[in-house]
Amino acid sequence: MKRRNFLNATAASVTAGMLAACGGGGGGEETQAEQRGDGSDSAHDSPERPVTVPNGPVKSRVIVVGGGMGGATVAKYLRLWGDGVEVTLVERASSYTSNIMSSLVLTGQRTLASQDFRYDTLIRKYGVKVMLGDVVHIDPVGVKVTLSTGTVLSADRIVLSPGIDFDDVPGMGASNKMPHAWSAGPQTALLASQLAALPRNGTVILTIPQVPYRCPPGPYERACLMADWIKAKSPGGKLVVLDANPDFVAEKDNFSSAFHGLHGGVIEYVTNASVTQVDPASMRVSTTQGVFRGDVVNLIPRQKAGKLIVGSGLANATEGRFAGVNVLSYASTVAGADKVHIIGDSSATTQPKAGHIANQEAKVCADAISRLLSGMTPDVAPVTNSACYSTITMTQASWLTAAFQYDAATQAMKVVPASSAASAGWDKRNFGEMSTWFKALMADSFA
Repeated sequence: MKRRNFLNATAASVTAGMLAACGGGGGGEETQAEQRGDGSDSAHDSPERPVTVPNGPVKSRVIVVGGGMGGATVAKYLRLWGDGVEVTLVERASSYTSNIMSSLVLTGQRTLASQDFRYDTLIRKYGVKVMLGDVVHIDPVGVKVTLSTGTVLSADRIVLSPGIDFDDVPGMGASNKMPHAWSAGPQTALLASQLAALPRNGTVILTIPQVPYRCPPGPYERACLMADWIKAKSPGGKLVVLDANPDFVAEKDNFSSAFHGLHGGVIEYVTNASVTQVDPASMRVSTTQGVFRGDVVNLIPRQKAGKLIVGSGLANATEGRFAGVNVLSYASTVAGADKVHIIGDSSATTQPKAGHIANQEAKVCADAISRLLSGMTPDVAPVTNSACYSTITMTQASWLTAAFQYDAATQAMKVVPASSAASAGWDKRNFGEMSTWFKALMADSFA
């Protein structure tokens, strides 16, 4: 399939099979083999599909920094679509731990190991060169990156996909007693253990940061999942949700109904409650709406682009918190840095920050870079889609989706009105289908 047709087909196929939980949704019952996320086709219960990767001499080089949803996808598709493009993926870890579905680790419905996706298939099937290391400096003019070891890599283009970083919270210090678990990994396991030890009639606090943050529905769906878990595992317990925003920022109808109806006996929802100070020793959270104490505190701080973006002077949007980009190619809008492309949660666009959008942005970016390296111009009418499931209980879920089309007048991606849709409520069927769609999304990025 030609690149343009593939991109359009992908953007149009959300409801047919590319929906993906974006902040910790989940699927139905799975065996350990089905949960295994190793980036190989065996993880998706299907035989390896033949792939044709262009062969021939190296004509150009691209360095990709960050091996999450955006980085892995752009590396894969640069190899598929590029003409003699050598791709080097630089990543700190040997595998990626998916944030998608990770809230089900908190309730014991998935294992943390099931969230891991390796780079084996990108190496073996697509010829991506993977280098484990930490990039500490970017030279956007010379198109070079420097690793912590002193190694310098040069290329024709650089793609940055470092994810997010968190603001420091006054009073937190080095304490780990109030984990955010918003970057899946050790903090996810820590929060799960804290929840498991929640006393009868105990109180859990979950904070929601000011927008923009990773996965807009994510904190609300985690709250619903926690509330349902509290009903089953800690009768008499309650969940205090401290939202820095004035109202639900996504899926208002479904979350409002769940918070005030289904989980009304468990959830206390406080809006305009920005965190001003914390005291881990006493487990107190001070906010603009008062002081709250919990037995477990899931504190999700305000977010910004990854340190590499900020430290390189590329965070020139959203009050210096995220990176401005040209969404036709995701090239930086910083003067002289047009050969540096930024995708995923670190970029400032009108699209939500989520794993599925990172996957979509990566394909647009890969297509644009492939064209630019061949002396052409990027597609002038890219289309992306955003799809998300939300866990409302431990066995039921809702969903929403929207497509985005480039608008030349504003030079931004705009929602196509007819494409926006959301489920009217939630049910078990949606919950069961999430696992299949999650596997499809992860296969598209890693397999």
